[in-house]
Amino acid sequence: MTFRGQHIALAQAYDAITRVVTDLADADLQRPTRCRGWLVADLLFHVLCDAQRALVTLASPAAGPADVDDVSYWRGFPGGDSDAGSRHAWWARRSAAAFDRPSGIVRIWSDTAPAAVRAAGAADPDGHVTTQGHVLRVPDFLATLTTEAVVHHLDLVVDLPDAPLPGAAATAVAVTTMDGLLSDDAVRPAGWDDHEYVLKGAGRLPLTDRDRRDLGEAAGWFPLLG
Repeated sequence: MTFRGQHIALAQAYDAITRVVTDLADADLQRPTRCRGWLVADLLFHVLCDAQRALVTLASPAAGPADVDDVSYWRGFPGGDSDAGSRHAWWARRSAAAFDRPSGIVRIWSDTAPAAVRAAGAADPDGHVTTQGHVLRVPDFLATLTTEAVVHHLDLVVDLPDAPLPGAAATAVAVTTMDGLLSDDAVRPAGWDDHEYVLKGAGRLPLTDRDRRDLGEAAGWFPLLG
């Protein structure tokens, strides 16, 4: 995908999350998500941190070459529970709880997400950036942000049945990530739609017995990312 395409996908991903949370009452921001122990407000705070990281990263140019791309980046975040993941989850919950009202997180998200998208659009499409100990090409970095946003959007709406789902351009980026992690030697089951694929690839939905038969040996690679 071109740099422009990656920028459009990120903008769509962040705007879709904004549309989910903007009009939610505080009670709805305290509904559960697919992330164990996290309410909607907690998870939104986590995604807010990602948008803030985007602003820092896009202002942190690095000399190439890249040491990871938009797929191999995720191999440093394997699926399953980890001590680091548990510590972060606890920190995010406590940080979100420090707000006077859950809607306070929405206000900061609504300012930060568009700023991250603008910074992405102004970045050098041929440049490199550094984040989390890695160097990535700018378009690949945007793809990682979009993939995470799509996964967490689907996490957010599990108890919000009327909420919009991620858009097609953003979802396509997350699907491409899953395809890369699955490798050329396996094909996703034909019965999975794109969102189911993303949820199962991210370990949010368990594989069924039929899934395991269809995937064969590749079933052991799930979840593809954490």
